[in-house]
Amino acid sequence: MHRIHWFDQQIREGKYPNSSILSQQFEISRRQAQRDIEYMETTLLAPLTYIAKHRGYCYEDKTYVLPLLYMTDEEKKVLAYLIHRYRNFDHENSSSVRRIANLLERFTDEQISEQTRLPVFHVHARTLQYFELLTYAIRESHVVDLTYTEDQGEKTLTVYPLRLDTKYNADYVHAFCPEYEREIDLRLDRIGQLNVRQEKFRISHLLHGGHVGEKASLRPKPFQARLKLREPLTETAWHGFPARAEGATVYTMDFFDIEMFLYALYAHSKEWEEILKPQWLVVKLRKRCETLLIKLEPEPHASGGPHEDGR
Repeated sequence: MHRIHWFDQQIREGKYPNSSILSQQFEISRRQAQRDIEYMETTLLAPLTYIAKHRGYCYEDKTYVLPLLYMTDEEKKVLAYLIHRYRNFDHENSSSVRRIANLLERFTDEQISEQTRLPVFHVHARTLQYFELLTYAIRESHVVDLTYTEDQGEKTLTVYPLRLDTKYNADYVHAFCPEYEREIDLRLDRIGQLNVRQEKFRISHLLHGGHVGEKASLRPKPFQARLKLREPLTETAWHGFPARAEGATVYTMDFFDIEMFLYALYAHSKEWEEILKPQWLVVKLRKRCETLLIKLEPEPHASGGPHEDGR
């Protein structure tokens, strides 16, 4: 829509834009630029007229105004569900499908390969509703009551939802169940009734081995890192990792996945000054950086002499 508004403005300024100018301005393919122009004509009903003398477009009816475009709440819910399904797809062309999930989420201008075979997901109204409610409950740490159909029959459970998963083309919620004293996976299509309570559960309480009744949880204890940041945090987390202030800019952070935390350190290196502890984390990050530098070193020419282009 940013491209279309720009194209519209160019027409109104009498600059006679075309697909070549549009593609150069936004660094997209001529094919995509032409599709944008066709979208204006067929969907937005823009009275575009190509003027051969100026090699560009103008409006035949100068009173034309672009319609107000928006996405309804219902469309946003469906899109959020499809992003989740595409991201967790684990079959044919899974890497391409997950890439499409990222494109949908960011609304980028990248093109989807025509050879990519996209999976088709049937979106059921009840599943979509549960997906929305559980997404909210996970984000806000709300306790959930639900009825669940098992092989033995329907059962009423109280759970602390932790994340949404997709396995074998079915949607699941991964949750901690105080009754079972462990984490369980529940299929969304087996949930009969679902109610999100006002009551909240504490993630930190689960992480450190406690729950209702003060019995030990099977959830492992997280790793901890002490970082000195360049600026104080305005939230209680650093890029999704829980952070506790130990000083003006010093924070202790919890993490379970070492690879994800290493990636965060590398990707956001401008935001921190020093890793105060643990030392093994410093060593791992240093080795990763050294490996990357080695890969960037130019390979020597087979003959030992300079390349033909003088490098």
